[in-house]
Parts: sequence; C-alpha cells; structure tokens
Amino acid sequence: MMEKLNITVMLGGPSAEREVSLNSGAAVATALRSLGHVVAELDPRAPGWRLAPGTQVVFLALHGTYGEDGTVQTELDQLGVPYTGCDAEASRIGFDKVLTKQRCVAAGVPTARSLVLDTPKTPWPMGWNPPLVIKPVRQGSSVGLQFVERVEEWANALAEALRHDSQVLMEEKIIGREGTVGILDDQPLPIVEVRPKSGVYDYRTKYSVGAAEYVCPAVFDAATTKRVQSAAVGAFRAIGGRDYGRVDVMVRPNGDPVVLEVNSLPGMTETSLMPKAAAAAGIGYAELCQRMVALALKRRKT
Repeated sequence: MMEKLNITVMLGGPSAEREVSLNSGAAVATALRSLGHVVAELDPRAPGWRLAPGTQVVFLALHGTYGEDGTVQTELDQLGVPYTGCDAEASRIGFDKVLTKQRCVAAGVPTARSLVLDTPKTPWPMGWNPPLVIKPVRQGSSVGLQFVERVEEWANALAEALRHDSQVLMEEKIIGREGTVGILDDQPLPIVEVRPKSGVYDYRTKYSVGAAEYVCPAVFDAATTKRVQSAAVGAFRAIGGRDYGRVDVMVRPNGDPVVLEVNSLPGMTETSLMPKAAAAAGIGYAELCQRMVALALKRRKT
C-alpha cells in the first residue's frame, strides 16, 4: 500500500519563470491528489512564507531564481523538511551556466567553446566567427537567450542578454540536432528531440503551443543514443545532482554530443519534456511525481 502523505507543492515564486512554475505546480498537485495524498499549494512569492502544518515532504515545482539557484533549498534544509530534487549546492552550481561548464570541463563532459562577458561595450571577440549564442549566466527557460548570426547583430544581442543578468556566457552555436535527456534516480530516460517549426528554440517557441514538435524516443542509432545519454548523466553528476533533472544537449552531424546546460528542476506540466521522456519509458505522469516524492522521502529523518 502506498503511504498517504501530507505534501506541500511550492509553485510560482518571484522569478521570471513564475507563470511556467504555476502551471507545473498545478499539474503536480492534481496528480498527487489523484494518488490520495493531502496536498497544499504554497506560492513563495514574498518572504515570510510558512509550510502547511504537518507537511512531510515538499515538492519543488519552482523554476528560475530562488527556486533553482539553491535559495529555497537552503531554507528548507534549515527547516529540516525533505524536498524533491537537487540539494542547495548542486542547485546553485546547476543554475550558474559558468560553474556548470567548469564542472563539466573538469569531468571531461563535452561542452561548447565559450567566453564570459559582463559589459555591453565588449567589442566583437577576436578569433571568433558567427554564428554565436549569448545567454544570461543565471536564468532558465531560455530567458534572455540571443542568437548572433551576423557581426552587425552583436551589440544589440549582447545588451539584451545583459538586461537579464550581470554576466553572460557566449558560446559557439552548435549546428546539429537538439535534444534533452531526463534523468531519474541516476538513470537516463529516452532522449527527446526538439524540432522548432521555424527559427530557433527560444522562450517564445518553448511556450507557444504548436511552435515545435518533439520526437521521443529520438531517432538516433544505438551508439549515438548511448553517447548522448552518457554525456547527460556525466553533466548531472558533475554538478552533484541527485534524484532527477534534465540535461539539454546538441548532437553534431557526426553524432558527437555537446552539453548545453543542466536543469535541476525541469518543467513539470503534463506536456513538459521530462514527463514526455518518462512516458516513453512507460512511466505515467502521476507515477513520475510519486517517484520524485519517494526519492525525497529517503532523506526523511525518522
């Protein structure tokens, strides 16, 4: 018999990804209630929030700053309440694209060539040719993501990316197929290939219905599938990840994977990529939520 629990789902929050988080949390709460759990929903938009009395475990459906950067994890550690997903340190590293890249490089995980920039007056970098990608160091959901196809676009793209953070990461734009690998209990799920119907996979495309199609399992040969999944698991382990996460990867035409970033609290709407990957592995949405809770409960103090 499954233990019936008092669960608080934290959703919303103060980040730029608030709306996505509200949708994730609502879907999670519905699924957990369908399993018979008593679920409270808590939106920590402002300081001073309190967990519902009797909370046995917290399901983190937060995205972006505060939720994924280790802040709420530190607060919950101080309360002594188990919560889903990565711990505070892994969250802090995973949310910072520069720290993530440093960990990946040290672990031998393939990543794109890059530079870190912090001023909009930076001239076009010597020794680089377009196309390039510029992304805020500490944002998620493609917030502030810029693609530079021509040198003339450089100044505007850099300024726009720096509106979202004090530092940006500039990388070579990898030409190839875009995929993402969900990781559950240290095991990779089937690869999801992302195919934007036009343009690039930015914030608008990601959250516009019908703007992209998703293929899961992605159609790669067995050797490429293994390399992509191995790179994703390697990146997740490099940041110290636990329980579950999602790693975004580009796959070059020769099949070589290039890790883009690690998501410590991936989207959890029923159409999000992590649930798609789980479904391809035969894990339904409610069961996925239950497994995430079960992994957190292993840390419950008796």
